Amino acid sequence: MPNIKSAKKRVIVSAKQTARNKATNSALKTAIKKANAAIAGNAENKAEVVTAAVKKIDQAAAKGLLHKNNAARKKSALTLKLNQS
Repeated sequence: MPNIKSAKKRVIVSAKQTARNKATNSALKTAIKKANAAIAGNAENKAEVVTAAVKKIDQAAAKGLLHKNNAARKKSALTLKLNQS
């Protein structure tokens, strides 16, 4: 444990940020998995599920969790799968 006050604060702040980022990343991965499952299972609401996943991807990119090109690649892959099904 650090002794300097600012270092103590950084430990607390980084722990909060890590928890927030982990939760957002987990929600993102879950949304992508649900979208892929809906496309594979040919569900009737697959367009809405893919839209929700694209929104999560955009939010993660806006928060800096994903690079913008990575986000674009993920969105493109999802929409390609949706259009091919």
